[in-house]
Amino acid sequence: MANSKSTGLSGAIVNQAMLDSFRKLDPRSMVKSPVMFVVEIGCVITLLLSFDPNLFGGHYGVGSGERAFNVVVTVILFITVLFGNFAEAIAEGRGKAQAESLRKSKTDLTANRKLPDGTYENVPATTLRRGDIIRVVAGESIPADGEVIEGLGSVDESAITGESAPVIRGAGGDFSSVTGGTKLLSDELVVRVTADPGESFLDKMIGLVEGASRQKTPNELALSVLLAGLTLIFLIVVDTLDPIARYVGGNIDIATLIALLVCLIPTTIGALLSAIGIAGMDRVIRFNVIAKSGKAVEAAGDVNTLILDKTGTITIGNRLASEFVPVGSHTEKSLIELAVLSSLFDETPEGRSVVELGKEKGVAYIREEFIEAKNVEFSADTRMSGLDMADGTVVRKGAVDAIRQFVQQNGGIVPDDLEEKTNRIAGEGGTPLAVVKGNDVYGLIYLKDIVKPGMRERFEELRKMGIKTVMCTGDNPLTAATIAKEAGVDDFIAEAKPEDKMRLIKEEQAQGKLVAMSGDGTNDAPALAQADVGLAMNTGTPAAKEAGNMVDLDSDPTKLIEVVSIGKQLLITRGAITTFSIANDVAKYFAIVPAMFLLYVPQLQALNVMHLTSSRSAILSALIFNAIIIPLLIPLAMKGVRYRPMSATSMLIRNILIYGVGGVIAPFVGIKAIDLVITALGLAHI
Repeated sequence: MANSKSTGLSGAIVNQAMLDSFRKLDPRSMVKSPVMFVVEIGCVITLLLSFDPNLFGGHYGVGSGERAFNVVVTVILFITVLFGNFAEAIAEGRGKAQAESLRKSKTDLTANRKLPDGTYENVPATTLRRGDIIRVVAGESIPADGEVIEGLGSVDESAITGESAPVIRGAGGDFSSVTGGTKLLSDELVVRVTADPGESFLDKMIGLVEGASRQKTPNELALSVLLAGLTLIFLIVVDTLDPIARYVGGNIDIATLIALLVCLIPTTIGALLSAIGIAGMDRVIRFNVIAKSGKAVEAAGDVNTLILDKTGTITIGNRLASEFVPVGSHTEKSLIELAVLSSLFDETPEGRSVVELGKEKGVAYIREEFIEAKNVEFSADTRMSGLDMADGTVVRKGAVDAIRQFVQQNGGIVPDDLEEKTNRIAGEGGTPLAVVKGNDVYGLIYLKDIVKPGMRERFEELRKMGIKTVMCTGDNPLTAATIAKEAGVDDFIAEAKPEDKMRLIKEEQAQGKLVAMSGDGTNDAPALAQADVGLAMNTGTPAAKEAGNMVDLDSDPTKLIEVVSIGKQLLITRGAITTFSIANDVAKYFAIVPAMFLLYVPQLQALNVMHLTSSRSAILSALIFNAIIIPLLIPLAMKGVRYRPMSATSMLIRNILIYGVGGVIAPFVGIKAIDLVITALGLAHI
């Protein structure tokens, strides 16, 4: 049927979809799609007419030719219904396949649950309840969703996110949330369970990707109503054709009227509507974003304003070394040498950036040369890190006030220009780190926010979509303005508080705009809930994930840009196939109706532009074309129409030129080709 290679489908998914196509023939399932339900009813009626052409009255004859025509119509209608079901089953099958891969991450886990007396007992993870306290040590899988209340450790979330790099989870802050099925790589965590069995985030993900809780979006419902209305209109139109035929001395049998009705109602979009909606959610999932409803994906396509945090979204998130600032009588080179030495064993992004910047300036050390030195890791108490050399020399880098206190405690003197240069860096929005050897301060490392590569181009793309971008940051106005200008956002809010985000969202919505925002903290939860599209980070707090209507498993806030593009692609795909379907119906009308009445009204010859062999061949050709066009469009429905940033007017013109004109031309070519085949097979006059 569909090209499985073009849609990225496995043979197992296609085979299962074929079986599901038959299961969906249940009228209780078919009635959800009024258009295809009408086709199914028509199939049943023509099947009965295959046994007795006069079953519903009239005198259409009982010859083998009449029965043969009814049988052929029945078969074509049945195939049409199956193809429509197949399109939906294919979309659902891909989601179920993803759900199965997620389900593999749910193994028979056990948990160390804390008892009232403070001891721990080993219990099956399925017995855990919300509020239970569990302990997880390095090498163990985290058995349930929870919030870290003690400890700090590295967690492998690749089973959930597909991202190989481990993440840090610890008590307090916005990175305390852990997900069941992930693995603790280091240290020990004490976790408070936040979900009962069957309510975990992974369970919800599985349910969502399987489409179990998927509901039609407002636009999808509106289109369903439109299709039902068109079906009713054409039902009335077709019902009047028999009296008209009798008036001009003709006679139209019921099977022909049913065939005509099926050809004229918008079966193409009716068959593909559900597949388009499911595929839209599927495309979001492929970006490792879980949408809690199809409505969220569709709303993303209509977003007017995009609110993004600065840190980790527009900027890299970790401030990186950009400059070495010597103080006192020290030279830049001596400062660089000490700064690199203090960062030699520092594996943090900041530490590595110091080493890289030093290398660019001609200073590099080999770790093996300092194997006897003692590495002093950063701690919250000292706020410093560095090396204790084998000869007793102490080298440190850290917060300026911590270094100042360290120097004074060791009898050193703080350089006069340290405070002045510290204030300059801080005033520019940077973070100063002081570098000391013994009790002598050599200078400062200037850490600054680095705008992510390509951000300006991405914001320009959003601007072409008609989307306004607003950066929210807690930085001072000067720093915020500098970053906003460098990144190319349309506006910014400095020293932003949670209530400022809420105010901005409400103001935009009051103007009839749809707003999207990203967040990961508990303080972001109100704004995430207020926004039309709230993208919560998987690393965020449970409150943030609960408030948002999407969760990014990779915790990359810039995913909002992809989500918006996918939402627009969903709307454009639906619009394109609707345009194609309606244009198809117009073409099929001119193919069938003139051929049907040509015998009784010769003047209709002027409209018989296809010069089809007979009225029967015209009907059969249109019916066959109507059936085969559905599976041919499945790859387009699944993959989606390629989205290019452009105005609504340009997009409408493009759709009309490509899918409107194409939808008119394709039936003329296809129906004529099928008519030639039918005629060659001698079926034109059955």
